[in-house]
Amino acid sequence: MRKKKVTSSDIAHAAGVSQATVSMILNKKYNVSFSKETIRKVEQIAEEMGYEVPKRKTRRESRKEKLIVVFCSNLTNPYYVMLLQGIESRAKEQEYGLFVCNTQRDLKMEERYLRMMHELKPLGIIYTCNPSHCFMDTIEELAEKIPIVIINNQNEHLNVDAVELDNSKLGRMMAKHLLDLGHRKVAYIAPPLTTRQKQRSKRVEGFLKEFDAVGLKDNVIIKAANESIDMSIPNIDSEYKIGYDLTKELLREHNDITAIVGLNDMIAFGILDALHEEKYKVPADISVMGCDNTLFAKMHKVSLTTIEHFVVFKGRDACDIIMKKILSQNSQYSEIQPISTYHVEYEPRLIVRGTTSYAKTKKGKN
Repeated sequence: MRKKKVTSSDIAHAAGVSQATVSMILNKKYNVSFSKETIRKVEQIAEEMGYEVPKRKTRRESRKEKLIVVFCSNLTNPYYVMLLQGIESRAKEQEYGLFVCNTQRDLKMEERYLRMMHELKPLGIIYTCNPSHCFMDTIEELAEKIPIVIINNQNEHLNVDAVELDNSKLGRMMAKHLLDLGHRKVAYIAPPLTTRQKQRSKRVEGFLKEFDAVGLKDNVIIKAANESIDMSIPNIDSEYKIGYDLTKELLREHNDITAIVGLNDMIAFGILDALHEEKYKVPADISVMGCDNTLFAKMHKVSLTTIEHFVVFKGRDACDIIMKKILSQNSQYSEIQPISTYHVEYEPRLIVRGTTSYAKTKKGKN
């Protein structure tokens, strides 16, 4: 007959203490103070009764958490939240977990997170914007071991998989819409246009290129925020304030503007509020346009004209590419594995709503 296994309850009964006390003493977890006598008594009875402390259950390697790391530069902009939404929805379907690294456009933070990759050992990495140029070599080295996808500006040349965004095309589409409505003197408001944030400059360049094609490049006023803004941690209203503050400044300097463009929807919301405070009617006095087609742009009271470039779908695609790469690594068909590079791009669409209209023919406000 098999001998009955000794339990912690048996020890507790024999020692005249609670089962919880036995468990904490035998597992060396002293959340409360026990006398030396109690500890000695419990340990001695456990030894005499042949009690064995149960071993901790460890996850098998095959059940290790399937982890994908996502690098984000700014979680205060709905654009990045929409990308994450797309990534997470696809990852959840396939039971992958996400580890989000919010770099806040800080080189030290980005470097710190990249160093963590060797410890975390993720199955894949997604960059929601171009990596900083000083880390390009690191990214390409990592890509040799871990599938990496970058949601990047099309004009960048990277030897990794990419879900591409032609920012120049977005700028051209915005300009063409305003030109078709007869706008000839316009302003473009943007965050800092630094070499580190090339995607911003590409959008502005595309806008200028379209106006230049009809001989009106000099009629475009570019108002970009000071570079110091990118040096501080972004707040939830950082880009809104760029739109608001620079519009106020613009109105003090010019009275013949018929349209103002925000590099993204958040900046456009700031533009709208500044115009409202200064008693300008939108679009009767000044048209306003954004980009990204975020949730708030669709609201009836806002009804912002913007560009849809399918941000959520980009996130899903980036996750799909990672999973295809992982599957390819696990399915060896021959001794030599092919190198495949994915490039996905969506055709953006103009979404015309209530903030743009035909340009005023008479002079603007004084």
